[in-house]
Amino acid sequence: MANRKSIEPYDFTSDQSREEAAKNGRKGGIISGKKRRAKKSFREAAKWALEMESSAVVDGELQNITQYERINMILLSMIKDPKSDDFNERRFFQAVELLAKLRSSGYADEKMLAEIAKIRAETKILKGKTDQQSVNLSTYSGIPATLIAPTFQPVLLDIAEGGHTEYDFPGGRGSTKSSFVALEIVDLIMKSEDKSACAIRKVGNTLRDSCFAKICWAISALGLDYEFTMTVSPMEITRNATGQKIYFRGADDPGKLKSIAPKIGYLSILWFEEMDQFSGEDELRTIRQSVIRGGDEATVFCSFNPPKSANNWANDYVLTGTAARLVTRSDYLSVPKKWLGKPFLDLAEELKEKNPVAYENEYLGVANGSGGNVFDNVECREISDQELSQFDNVLHGVDWGWFPDPFAYVRVHYDAARMTLYILQELVVNKQKNQETAEQLIALGVTSADIVTCDSAEQKSISDYRSFGINARAAEKGPESRRYSFKWLQSLVKIIIDPARCPIAAKEFLHYEYERDREGNVISGYPDGNDHCIDAVRYATNRIWKHRGQ
Repeated sequence: MANRKSIEPYDFTSDQSREEAAKNGRKGGIISGKKRRAKKSFREAAKWALEMESSAVVDGELQNITQYERINMILLSMIKDPKSDDFNERRFFQAVELLAKLRSSGYADEKMLAEIAKIRAETKILKGKTDQQSVNLSTYSGIPATLIAPTFQPVLLDIAEGGHTEYDFPGGRGSTKSSFVALEIVDLIMKSEDKSACAIRKVGNTLRDSCFAKICWAISALGLDYEFTMTVSPMEITRNATGQKIYFRGADDPGKLKSIAPKIGYLSILWFEEMDQFSGEDELRTIRQSVIRGGDEATVFCSFNPPKSANNWANDYVLTGTAARLVTRSDYLSVPKKWLGKPFLDLAEELKEKNPVAYENEYLGVANGSGGNVFDNVECREISDQELSQFDNVLHGVDWGWFPDPFAYVRVHYDAARMTLYILQELVVNKQKNQETAEQLIALGVTSADIVTCDSAEQKSISDYRSFGINARAAEKGPESRRYSFKWLQSLVKIIIDPARCPIAAKEFLHYEYERDREGNVISGYPDGNDHCIDAVRYATNRIWKHRGQ
């Protein structure tokens, strides 16, 4: 049974930032029974430190006492001698003196925390060891309510009481669903010494910046840094005291999934992140059968942003639940604003005003698509010469090809203020050499001053173009860049295409659909095939959607 204090409702009307809430939440994992039972001299020293800090004044103004009392608590957790039940008093007074010095000099909080981090590094006696513990686990209290958005607080109690086997979290951007899953995985491992976990994504090379980073954050937010060792090769997180592990695997390497064999206990916690990227329910079931073995219970988490199409298998999956599954929908509106920040909220409001349909899908998690079409924001109409004369943000893109895949070039204009993309010109040909296509682009008006962004897969072709006088550059790619660029195109208010000037681009955008399984159900993901002009558009706009926040 969970400690109910950790799931009591929390007042989210306060001005606490998420960082402050995380620091406050660490008290549950840091202030243990051993600290409360420490010898009298240490208690007196702690009392003296807090009294000293409470009366400290910098530049004539009383400082934020709550903030500094929390810092004191963090300092206390850093100076414990793990070889005994007592505390290292010498280290304690050194830390207090440093904190007082920082306070009196008027350093900013960031500077203080940097200095505190130095103390942490110097006193990290547990580094590389697995036979010691820095937290009294018998008094570990679980996830503080200050770290959980109100939407997920009932879920925390349900998990603690074993209410369901699977927990599905469809939600929009900023809903903190992934943060909650990460916190819960760490919590479950801390409360049971025979459980291990595995976080799975469809593509393995996306794990480090998503699931791995999120669980590392959860460990730190719970004040359990010394309890775990993180490695990236292999990508694993190990609980030092017990040997329990959190594995990270991609479904694109089935062999590594089958090879998971915990030395301690059994693997009973599974997290499918971005569930809609998997091919369907059958794939999820196959993975579960391969990974979860042994033990009497299992806990499965599925988190994803609902795809736009209501026919997508993932959307249908959460609508046709069973008694063993609990579905919890979430969006950013239930999250404390301080956690999200003004830039995030401003972008959400801007999209809400300019493209309500895209806003509903991306931020509220509503599957509001009409069917299997990827782009519901395409408008085919004539683009007049008068409009063309006003365009000042003209971009060029190339998707290399020979046969049967064609070479495709597009010229576009992006109106950032109206979040509207205009596709103005195209060249689509088969079986033409680089010199031939370069000459045709120059004939269409491409000059050496124009940057032509090309598929980076063919560096030789890019070099050829440069030798022919075209200012060609390689598109910047990375994990999930294809998916991200498609989502950016979908989020635009309009994609306007002149069908007379760009007939092939118009046909591709209008008829481009999500993939379907054998039963005709829509599968999340963008098919690679009849999308050559679409790819050229993605490359042309590469420097726009690669910017953070677009």
